[in-house]
Amino acid sequence: MKRTHLSLAMGLTFGLFCVAPLSAQQQAAGETDTGATKPANAKQLGQVTVTARKREETLQDVPIAVSAFTAASLFKQNVQNLADLQGKVPSLQIYAARGSNTTLTAYIRGVGQADPTWGFDPGVGIYLDDVYLARPQGAVLDVFDVNRIEVLRGPQGTLYGKNTIGGAIKYVSNPLPVKSEGSVDVTVGTRGEKDVKASLGGASADHVWRARAAVASEHNDGFGKNQLTGSRNGNKNTNAARATLGFFPTSSFNAQLSVDGVRDNSNPRGAKMLIANKLDPAYAPLSSDFDTRGGMAQVNHTKLYGTALTLNWIASQDWSFKSVTALRGSSTLTNIDFDTLPQKIADVSAIYKDHQFSQELQANYDAGGSVHGVAGLYYFDGSATGQIHNIFLGSPPYSTLGLSQYGSTGGRMGTKSYAGYGDFTWDLSPAWSLDVGLRYTHETKTALIQNFGFSDATFSTRVSTVANFSGSHATNNVSPKVSLDWSANAQIKLYASYSEGFHSGGYNIRANCVAVPDSCRPIDDEKVQSFELGSKMTFLDDRLMMNTAAFHNVYSNIQLSVFSSYTLPNGSQGFFGDFTNAGKGHIDGLEEEFAWKPTEEWTFSGNFAYLHTKYTQYLTKGVNVADQQKFTNAPKWSGGLSLENTHALANGGSLTARVNYTYQSLVYPETTLSPLIAQPAYGLWNAGVIWQVSQPWTLSLQGTNLANKSYRTTGYNIGSLGIFTGFYGAPRMVTLSARYTF
Repeated sequence: MKRTHLSLAMGLTFGLFCVAPLSAQQQAAGETDTGATKPANAKQLGQVTVTARKREETLQDVPIAVSAFTAASLFKQNVQNLADLQGKVPSLQIYAARGSNTTLTAYIRGVGQADPTWGFDPGVGIYLDDVYLARPQGAVLDVFDVNRIEVLRGPQGTLYGKNTIGGAIKYVSNPLPVKSEGSVDVTVGTRGEKDVKASLGGASADHVWRARAAVASEHNDGFGKNQLTGSRNGNKNTNAARATLGFFPTSSFNAQLSVDGVRDNSNPRGAKMLIANKLDPAYAPLSSDFDTRGGMAQVNHTKLYGTALTLNWIASQDWSFKSVTALRGSSTLTNIDFDTLPQKIADVSAIYKDHQFSQELQANYDAGGSVHGVAGLYYFDGSATGQIHNIFLGSPPYSTLGLSQYGSTGGRMGTKSYAGYGDFTWDLSPAWSLDVGLRYTHETKTALIQNFGFSDATFSTRVSTVANFSGSHATNNVSPKVSLDWSANAQIKLYASYSEGFHSGGYNIRANCVAVPDSCRPIDDEKVQSFELGSKMTFLDDRLMMNTAAFHNVYSNIQLSVFSSYTLPNGSQGFFGDFTNAGKGHIDGLEEEFAWKPTEEWTFSGNFAYLHTKYTQYLTKGVNVADQQKFTNAPKWSGGLSLENTHALANGGSLTARVNYTYQSLVYPETTLSPLIAQPAYGLWNAGVIWQVSQPWTLSLQGTNLANKSYRTTGYNIGSLGIFTGFYGAPRMVTLSARYTF
């Protein structure tokens, strides 16, 4: 049997016959936050409401692979930002990009995009209350005043559109209240951790006017320091705020205006030099994972801001309409000391800016009959610009020998996208349902690419032009979806689906038309065709739940960001950041989530994922080198287990203790597949104790990476400049929090 068919058969068989536990994301008994249905008795696992198909459904009823975290489960699992979902969602790789604290890198099922520059779009869509965030800067959103987080796995091309080729992450903030309420969280911890999160909401006496505001301020001393200057590396200095005002004149109409912002003034995270640089071998690697000796100023400032107007209208018992109008933007100023040394072997400073406008119109139909669903129109207009100054070999002896290179990368990328979509479910019988969806997208990308060489570090006198052109690239895409599901009984649902998604192409903003003419040609859209079998099951009077998905993805026109070397006229080596369509590949996988509540006090939960990825075509200079290539951010095995005990106290409070272990096998975080940067298999231990002292007061003691494991998340391999560096995950952290709710 072929591996693809075997994976699918394994998934279906596992879902039908395995009698072990499911769903680390299910809410335990007694949790009563908004978005979850209270269980019938304390021994049952609760239901979670999701809007993965842009209509409200329970997690167990929606026939797609989705993980959902309520506010209560996020608090118990110590999820402070989106990067903390690592190990808690099958097949998800998510972390802060290289030297940043708030720029997001996300991969789902081996599909994503790690390059955060303005020319390249993320491959996993991030949504804040129905609004798409086009850029990864600032997208490591702090978790505060949140209702739930949903992670949709696999291409979401029909309902969510372009750049959700790997999946989508939806951050859903708390709804507007009809009475006064609020909370204050104060956290202190190791490494100088000092955090404050607060929210306040209320409504007028007639509930016509409602409002909510929330703030978060997070600070710590970082991990390691710059030994040359004494400044801290990666110290957290982030502030965020969100506010919403709602007008509810009738029960059938409301308008909600929201604003949000993030300001990250953290220092860059330090990269560890893995081997001595051949161009400056006097400096041996440091023993610390986080210390550096870089000569550049510690600058990594990001601002993220947005506003959205949402209109909801219930036109009749059958039809409801929604309009979401949004403006968003961000700006980043960052220094990247690639070599981590006092010398200017590779020193880069960069400015990124973007602005986006989006408009979505939705129509939901549900007449209580056999057909129900959603249709919509979507428009996006975005512009992203940037300027990067590169200094290579800018220190003696190379500068005195005339080998220094001073270059700039600059320009802008504009995107206009129009889309129409529909997704409808036909209940063929009480047991069988057919879901059919389609999205048409027309998108145009315009680019101005201006890359020059300069005479010195002032970047004032041009000496060469490597790219200076404008271009326009239009694409039309049709992304279908079809799903058939069968409810064998009230506890078992099986489904089979086929879906497609695409990731925008465009132009390489680092193009070098002189050395590599092909780098100035348009980049094709990459596409995924996904075949999936799955099951949603509950047993033992809803005390045991299991969700299984097995899939086969056909991945084509794969977009990769790589460093390409070339020889300069003087014989020295140059390089530039190329962006190319590598070819084709297959991704087979099996995912499982489970939760088991054997007694009122105990919950055992977890997830695991198996991925088999393989390139079938990878062209380098016309030669297919697929057998020598591997997918990045796609560990073969990954998962996590959690054991939780909740003990009721005599005064009405409770004491909850949790221990958690996450694991992943060998992973290659960057495209050169350097064994120095590859992260071997590793596991992390985490634990927490939560004491609900009384109704308003809660104390929480949390620990992450308790074994103080050293592990890399990503790195740089620029062989022509002798650079091999790694960025490491956080060491052991222990925090103590106090929460007051009213």
